[in-house]
Amino acid sequence: MKTTQLLAEILKELENSSQLISDEEAERLVEEILESKKVFVAGAGRSGFMAKSFAMRMMHMGFDAYVIGETVTPTFEKDDILIIGSGSGETKSLVTIAEKAKTLSGKIAAITIFPDSTIGQLADFTIKLPGAPKDKTENAYKTIQPMGSLYEQTLLLLYDAINLRLMEKRGLDSTKMYGKHANLE
Repeated sequence: MKTTQLLAEILKELENSSQLISDEEAERLVEEILESKKVFVAGAGRSGFMAKSFAMRMMHMGFDAYVIGETVTPTFEKDDILIIGSGSGETKSLVTIAEKAKTLSGKIAAITIFPDSTIGQLADFTIKLPGAPKDKTENAYKTIQPMGSLYEQTLLLLYDAINLRLMEKRGLDSTKMYGKHANLE
């Protein structure tokens, strides 16, 4: 199969995935973000890159958004929300972060393939994403892509959709947000 044909197959998978995400779960995350004082994100590997891009756009909208593990990340408190993206919901470093956040009484949202996972159980609420785990076990979801690629791509697109919804609710557009974009380059 040619590269552009593979791209078309990936887009079909993403279209199918978007139809399997709960509107109620996604809208709850939007509302919880709007009600939170600070927004923290966490993820490992490629899911972590997706989380960083999400935090960056929230910062452009004026949210106090932070990535867990960065040197400038402030303290997580009870009026804050932690959003963890983990396909398996079992990544040990993220489980530890969720356990610590639970003791601090802030909200925890898990975006995962497996809501019944350890992180899903620690979370106040979950958003279930379709996809196959990295090892392709425990799941009948089929994808042509390697490892967790479909989950990670769907995660990024969900984050972008949430950002669009937040922009809508705050009356923002790209022009208003551009003023918060890095301009020292």
